[in-house]
Amino acid sequence: MPYQTAVTVQAALPPDRVAEVRELLHEAGRKGTAGELFPFAEVPDIHFARVVLVPEGPGGPTAGMPPSVVYMGEVDGPVEAHLTDLVREASDGLDRVFGHCAGYPAGGSSDAARIGWLRSHLVPCAAYYVNTVGRGRQQIEQEAVLREVIEEFLDRNGPALAGRTPVEIRAAIQEYVGGRDDLAWARTGPAPPPLGWRIRRATHLVVVPLAGLVLLPLLMIALPVWAVLLRLHERRDVPEHARPSHDHIRELAGYEDFVAQNPFTAVGSIKTGPFRRITLTAVLFVVDYGVRHVFNRGNLAGVKTIHFARWLFVDGKRRVIFASNYDGSLESYMDDFIDKVAWGLNAVFSNGLGYPRARWLVLDGARDEQAFKNYLRCHQVPTQVWYSAYDTSTTHDLEIAARIRAGLFGHLGPAETEAWLALF
Repeated sequence: MPYQTAVTVQAALPPDRVAEVRELLHEAGRKGTAGELFPFAEVPDIHFARVVLVPEGPGGPTAGMPPSVVYMGEVDGPVEAHLTDLVREASDGLDRVFGHCAGYPAGGSSDAARIGWLRSHLVPCAAYYVNTVGRGRQQIEQEAVLREVIEEFLDRNGPALAGRTPVEIRAAIQEYVGGRDDLAWARTGPAPPPLGWRIRRATHLVVVPLAGLVLLPLLMIALPVWAVLLRLHERRDVPEHARPSHDHIRELAGYEDFVAQNPFTAVGSIKTGPFRRITLTAVLFVVDYGVRHVFNRGNLAGVKTIHFARWLFVDGKRRVIFASNYDGSLESYMDDFIDKVAWGLNAVFSNGLGYPRARWLVLDGARDEQAFKNYLRCHQVPTQVWYSAYDTSTTHDLEIAARIRAGLFGHLGPAETEAWLALF
């Protein structure tokens, strides 16, 4: 079983090239045509991928916040292997988009030169959420096939199985699946991620709390000072009251709701001054620890519809990009967060310029539902090019398929067998 990696490549775009790249991405992103420019389906081990145009920040290029083009991929395995596969399969699209950026290898350059340039423009995540750590793309595809095969078997043999006990029906399924060489992998569970990755993960799990204990005396001294500064900053905050324009909503809607999943990409400026930058860095450090070790089994503090999400700093930690892949509509996505984890939204996004007024970092803020939704929509950017390797499957579908595989040959009692059959 592989591990999942967030790959982000960002490169500044000359202002006079923005319109050309925007049109190129728009044309590529029209439903059914994105694969012609970026054949992501041919790149091994991609779960999701996107290419977006990030607008310039306040002050523009002269303030060190130029427009940029960003590639993001959720992939299995190491970054280097993915960049190699990406260049091999999608070099034409990379050349046409990133070719406008300074230093990109000119046409006719070697793949090694392209890989080196992409590597030099990698942006690390401040926090990265994976719905189920270790569930690779191959596993997802195999388990979807297994579920379909068993459902077809049950439909085809319904009359013959009528009147049999759940244990007998499961035994018939086992015999059928066990007799197919193409499903031999289903007789065992998925292999764990590589040992080295598990060691690094376990080390991080232990070392971070230990470091926190060592620093606890200093943190106890600093906390009251931080709390006073926080309230002073919050009292001076000026919320935005802007509403997204109809044209902006129409443009965003043109890239949404084609399949079971949707992408979300938003860009926002951090409030001025070192206090907010330091606070957000600390918050995202805690978020990253939580999503690595606590919320890593299909549940992000009560929200179960997110496949992947990432937070990353750009422009010298003056702006943040948030990107996710989620099930359903944006309205239900926002409602889910507001209802279940508004405090978490506030802890992160209240450090952003114009956010609805919050108290003590986690109170109020997103509780002003309409103001929060307006804020998100105003900062959302169109995800012009987006790819999903399994665009008809929700997180619930993936979990059901995994449970079917786990229960097929595992030890189950009569009641557990009946519950397992109810999955179909």
